[in-house]
Amino acid sequence: MLTDFAQARAPRTAQADVCIIGAGAAGITLARGLSGQGLRILLLESGGLDYGPESAALGVGENIGAAYYPLEDSRLRFFGGTTNIWGGRCAPLDDIDFQARGWVAHSGWPIDGGELAEGYSAAHRDLGVGAPDSGAKEEGQWGAAALSLDADRFMSRCWRFDTQRERFHAKRTQDVLKAPDIETLINATAVGIRAHPNRSGLDHVLVRHAGGQAAKIKANSYVLACGGIENARLLLASNDVEPLGIGNGHDQVGRFFMEHPHGRLGRIRTRNPYRLWNAFRMRFPQGSVPVAPVLLPTPALQRERDILNTALTFKWQRNPAAGVPRARQVYQALKHQLAPGRGNRQLWHAYRGLRFAYARSLRPLLTRGLMQLQDFQLSVMIRAEQAPNPASRVVLSTAKDELGCPKANLDWRLGEQDKHTLRELARALNDELVRLDLGALEPSPWLEEPSLDWPVDGTVGNHPIGGYHHAGTTRMSASPTNGVVDRNCAVHGYHDLYILGSSVFPTAGWANPTLTILALAHRLKAHLLAKRTADHHQVK
Repeated sequence: MLTDFAQARAPRTAQADVCIIGAGAAGITLARGLSGQGLRILLLESGGLDYGPESAALGVGENIGAAYYPLEDSRLRFFGGTTNIWGGRCAPLDDIDFQARGWVAHSGWPIDGGELAEGYSAAHRDLGVGAPDSGAKEEGQWGAAALSLDADRFMSRCWRFDTQRERFHAKRTQDVLKAPDIETLINATAVGIRAHPNRSGLDHVLVRHAGGQAAKIKANSYVLACGGIENARLLLASNDVEPLGIGNGHDQVGRFFMEHPHGRLGRIRTRNPYRLWNAFRMRFPQGSVPVAPVLLPTPALQRERDILNTALTFKWQRNPAAGVPRARQVYQALKHQLAPGRGNRQLWHAYRGLRFAYARSLRPLLTRGLMQLQDFQLSVMIRAEQAPNPASRVVLSTAKDELGCPKANLDWRLGEQDKHTLRELARALNDELVRLDLGALEPSPWLEEPSLDWPVDGTVGNHPIGGYHHAGTTRMSASPTNGVVDRNCAVHGYHDLYILGSSVFPTAGWANPTLTILALAHRLKAHLLAKRTADHHQVK
C-alpha cells in the first residue's frame, strides 16, 4: 500500500510491528522478506517515487576532510536509493575481511563469513547473478591464473554484474508497493528518534515533510536503513535523552567512515599488453551474467607486507595526459553531473547497455588494434580497501536543513597504511611481471610523495575518487566501547533499534557493498522473525 505523506492527512500517530526507515536496497529487501509473516510493516522513504530536487536538497552537507563528491550527489534520496544509478557490480566479502588482522588496527567482525552464507545465497538470487559457487571453475582460469602469477602472492576474484536496470526502483518493486501488509510512506523524512527516558528502547520516530505534515511512528522494532551518512546523522541528531546521540555513549557513532578509494597504481611497460589486458577483461559466459576478474594480494602477502585487501584492474586507455576521452565525459555527465531524473537515467542506462554490447563483441577485437597506437597505455587501476580510522567521520553541522535537522558534514581521512598498501602492491606486482618476463610496472609518482592525499584523476574511470560506498559509521562490534551495533545489527543497549547497511561494516574489503548489504538484510529478517517467535512463547 502506497501513501504520499506530502498529500495525505496523516494520523498524528501511526502504529506498526516493524518500521523501516529508508527504501533503498537494504530497506526494500528487508520489507519484502518480512511480508507475508503476519506483521504490519511501515516503510519510510524521505523522497518520492522518483527524483525530486526538494528532497535531494535535504542531503546537502559539507566535505571538511579529504576531497570528495558533493554529499547530495553520492546518495540519491528517492525510492530505490542510489541503486538507481548502480553499475551492478556484485562480489561477496572475502574470509579475511571478517577476521581480526594483527596488522590492521580496529579490524575484525563479531561474525564470520560463514554466518552470512545463507544471506549471500539469497542475495545472489535477488540480484540474478547465479549461485555463489556457479562458474567457479571457469572463473578460476582467468585473471592471475591466466598469467601464471605466483599463487602465494596474487589471486583473483570476479565481479558479477546485475544487468537489470533499476532493480529497486518503484516500477520494479510493485510487489512491495502493493503488498497489503506493507505501507510505504513516501515524502516522509525521519528527523528524530525518541528514546524512552530509561534508555531501554524507543518511544517513537518523528517524521516530517516540508509542507508542515508531521507524525509519530510507534513500532515494536525500528530499522535504520538510510545509508552510511544518514544513519549516523539521525543517531547523532537524536540527542534529547542521550546527550551525544542515540547509541553514542562511547563516542563511536559517525566514526570510522570508509570508502573504496580509487586511483592509478601506475602503467605497465610490456611487449605484450594484450595478454595482460585480456586476462582481466569483462567476459560473457554462455547462460550467465557478465563477469570481470580483479587482481588481489593473497592473505599471505597481506600478512607479510602489512597491507590491506585491495583490488587491481588493468585498463587499456589513452595517455592520461591527453585528458578524459569524450565518450567518458558523456558517460560521467549522464550518471553523475546531470540531475538523476528519469530521462537522464534512461539515457545513462541505454549508454551503459551499449558499453556492455561493445565489451561483448567489439572490444576484444578493437583493443588489439588500438594497442599499436603510441598515445595509449596499459594502466593499473586501484579499488582500495581503506583502513578503519576513528578520525575519519561524519559529524553534525551547525547549519540545518529545511526540516530543522542538523546537516551532516563529512571529515574523510586516509592514513599511512592506505598509501603503504599501494606502494607494496606496486613492488610486488612489478616483481612478478619481471620474473615472468611480462614487462615492468612504472608506479605513479604520487605514491612516493609524503602527503597522504590521493589525486582526483578523472581519467581513472566513472568514479575518480571512490565508489559512493559509505561504510563504517555505525560499525558492528562485540562491545559498545568500540562500535554501535551488536552481531545482530541491534544498537548496543536497545532491544528494538536496528541498523542495516554498509554503515555496520567494521571493515569493507575491496568488494562493492550491495551484495553484502542484501545478505545482512536477509540475516536481520531471520533474526526479527525468530525474536517475534521467542517473544510469543514468553507471553504464553
